[in-house]
Amino acid sequence: MGREIDEFIDYLYREKHIAENTGVSYRRDLAKLQEYLKGIGITEAGQVEPKDLVRYIAYLEARNFKAATISRNIASIRAFFQYLYQTGKVEKDASESIQAPKIQKHLPEVMTVEEISRLLEQPSGTGAKELRDKAMLELLYATGIRVTELIGLEVSDVDFQTCTLSCGGEHRERRIPFGVNAQKALLAYLEKGRQELLKEGDSRILFLNCSGQPMSRQGFWKLLKGYGRQAGIEKEITPHTLRHSFAAHLVENGADLKIVQEMLGHSDISTTQVYMHLGGNRMREVYAKAHPRG
Repeated sequence: MGREIDEFIDYLYREKHIAENTGVSYRRDLAKLQEYLKGIGITEAGQVEPKDLVRYIAYLEARNFKAATISRNIASIRAFFQYLYQTGKVEKDASESIQAPKIQKHLPEVMTVEEISRLLEQPSGTGAKELRDKAMLELLYATGIRVTELIGLEVSDVDFQTCTLSCGGEHRERRIPFGVNAQKALLAYLEKGRQELLKEGDSRILFLNCSGQPMSRQGFWKLLKGYGRQAGIEKEITPHTLRHSFAAHLVENGADLKIVQEMLGHSDISTTQVYMHLGGNRMREVYAKAHPRG
C-alpha cells in the first residue's frame, strides 16, 4: 500500500498543485491508516473493505482524537480511495460509507486595528534583533503568510521594485504585495541588521536568529508572545492570529474575496468565506448609516 500512497502524493503535487504542508498532512494521515490496517492483516489497498475504514474511524474516536483531526483523516482517506478507484487500481471505492463527525465551527480570533498598531510599535530599537523583529511582524501582517512561509523566505523572494514577495514553494507559488510600512522595515533590516546577525557566515534565508541561523517557529512564537505582553494585549496571540487579522481587515474594508483567497493560498474559497462573518457588525453599522430606512 505504501507504493500507492507515494503515487497518490506525487499525483496531488503534479496535478492538483497542493502546498508542501498539505502533502505532508496527507502522507501522515495515510501512513497512520496503513499502520492500522497492517495490524489487522491488510497490506494491499484492494483488500480494504468499507467496514475496515468504519472501524478505523471508531479506533480514532476511541483514542479521543478531536473531531477536526478525524475529519481531516477522513478527507485524506476519501481522496486516496477515490484516486485508486478512478485510476483503476481498485475495483471499488471503500471510503464511500464513512461519515465525518460534525464539527462545531468557531470563528477565528482576530485583533483590532488598534491592537495591531500597538503590537507593531513594540520593536522600536535600532539593534539588529529589533530591526529583524519589526520587519517580521510588519511583513506577517502585510501579507498574511503562514509562519512557516515567513521563516522560510529567502532574500531573493522579496522584490522591492514591485513590492511583492514570492512564497508557497515550487508546487504552489504565489506572489503577494506588501505596503510601505513593511517595505521600510525590510529595507532597514537588510541595510542595518541582517549582516550583523549573519556575522561571518553566509545564508540565503531572509530572517536569521542571533546565531546567524534561520529563525525557528518556536523562536518567532516566543518573540511574538513577548511583544504582545509589552503592548498590553490580553487576548492570546499566535502567528495565525496575524494571518486571520490580515484577512478579516481586508474583507471588512471591501477587498474582493477571490483576491484574499489567492493571497492566503486557500485552495477552497469556502475557507476564506469565514472572514465575511467576522465583519458582520461592521456591515450592520454601514447599513444603518447608509440605508434610508436603516
